[in-house]
Amino acid sequence: MSLEITSSKNGSKTLVKVVGEVDVSNAPQLRQELEAALGEATPQVAVDFSEVPYIDSTGIGVLVGAAHRAKEAGGSLTLSNPQKNVARVLSLLGVDKELVAGE
Repeated sequence: MSLEITSSKNGSKTLVKVVGEVDVSNAPQLRQELEAALGEATPQVAVDFSEVPYIDSTGIGVLVGAAHRAKEAGGSLTLSNPQKNVARVLSLLGVDKELVAGE
């Protein structure tokens, strides 16, 4: 399954919508899009995962790394609307509190 990523600005926040499965084959595409969104002086990035049914450890590594870079720059990166399977994996790995909005 291919990965589709779109970005848009909403005031000072960048909204990134991800559609498809995130795995080792397309994690570099996600990394590139998130790095572009993190290019702001104080990045505020919201990543919509409502249409992501699966993510592997490589994809999670991309998200955690991007969240750390955002925090170091005085900003934030949050993940919203993860599907049940994705939310379960994030929780099992202990990164849900760090990544998911409202957690």
